[in-house]
Amino acid sequence: MTIYHFVGIKGSGMSALAQILHDKGFQVQGSDVDKYFFTQKALEEKQIPITTFSADNIKSGLTIIAGNAFPDTHEEIERAMELGIPVIRYHKFLGQLIDGYTSIAITGSHGKTSTTGLLSHVVGAIRPTSYLIGDGTGSGTKGAEYFALEACEYQRHFLAYKPTYAIMTNIDWDHPDYFKSVDDVFNAFETLGKQVKKAVFALGDDVELRKLTLDIPIIYFGFGEENEFQAKNVIKETTGTRFDVYHRDEFLASFEIPAYGDHNVLNALSVIALCDYEGLPVDAVKAELKTFEGVKRRFSITDKGNQVLVDDYAHHPSEIRATVNAARQKYPDKKIVAVFQPHTFTRTRTFLQGFADSLNLADEVYLCDIFGSAREKTGNLTIADLAHKTKGNHIIKEEHTEELLKYPDAVILFMGAGDVQKFQAAYEKVLDQEAFTDAQLKKSAIN
Repeated sequence: MTIYHFVGIKGSGMSALAQILHDKGFQVQGSDVDKYFFTQKALEEKQIPITTFSADNIKSGLTIIAGNAFPDTHEEIERAMELGIPVIRYHKFLGQLIDGYTSIAITGSHGKTSTTGLLSHVVGAIRPTSYLIGDGTGSGTKGAEYFALEACEYQRHFLAYKPTYAIMTNIDWDHPDYFKSVDDVFNAFETLGKQVKKAVFALGDDVELRKLTLDIPIIYFGFGEENEFQAKNVIKETTGTRFDVYHRDEFLASFEIPAYGDHNVLNALSVIALCDYEGLPVDAVKAELKTFEGVKRRFSITDKGNQVLVDDYAHHPSEIRATVNAARQKYPDKKIVAVFQPHTFTRTRTFLQGFADSLNLADEVYLCDIFGSAREKTGNLTIADLAHKTKGNHIIKEEHTEELLKYPDAVILFMGAGDVQKFQAAYEKVLDQEAFTDAQLKKSAIN
């Protein structure tokens, strides 16, 4: 039996896929850079071997699954080709893997990971379900009927999939290093829609998604009255959100989610619509929606001292706006401080004013240096170009996060798709040191 070797196994999709194959009983290993990524924790727990990149890793008897961030000139891929070893790109392998399941591809410019996680949680509690989530989580459930997968639009990779269903959360212009305009993005999504076998569930409040022309049913969901599935009577509380759902103007049920912001209501509504279409019991759907704890790096909360620290993947102006609004709902009486690390120079340059406008919705703004990518390491602007447009013109360094101490009882939002977590980790050490010093002073006072 072949051994699957993952080139770039710490990538979020790659890590999830490796876990799926491991769960299905295949022998799995992989390689990556030596730097720690949060995605490797699950691999280590499953005892999947991880090595650093080296051509010497490639030997006969392997099947190579190559991450899309690595070109054919990568040393391991080159060696595999020299030896005549099969090399399959991540998205093409996944496209083959989902055949034979009732597959649900979740895509959209924003909200893919959260919606895939929610759908996997709900459907997986009702019927056997395998899933691949873009936060590095994957499960190859034995006897699975359903397969939920996050489908990324970047470079049109999701066109490798021919799913049973698709959920489309929205269309927005992102990845400006590849997509030239929102029309280009729309073309990619409509092309995917034409490959879907049964139905597409699309946000009907989205102007672009309303333009879809397909030969299969398009089931629209949203807040607007023209949607087949409509969320009404939304009640936002500090513990979560409650809302009613109507299907073709007929009351379906009332639902409750432990999440914040309109975007999470819409994510839940897409899951409710699909489950209703598949005939899954509404009471079970209601119960599972209430117990979803979220996915990694999406509004992940840590209470530390007298502050609340939130880790979030938001890396586009629309996502930052949604994250700030969610924080306002959960913490209406607290100051909101945004700490943001832009991801890629192209995106930062293209959406410079949009980033400034969304960040300025927070009470204070701090910026980290721009995080490059494997494809784009430098650019013709710096973080100062964005800082000049934001409140306070603050730039923060990893070794000087103590500046955030001057916001007691605040919510600190650490946002970005790069390694902004290292800024949070550095700040947590500062808080721990502050707590230790306070404890020592109190002890000295008592003595």
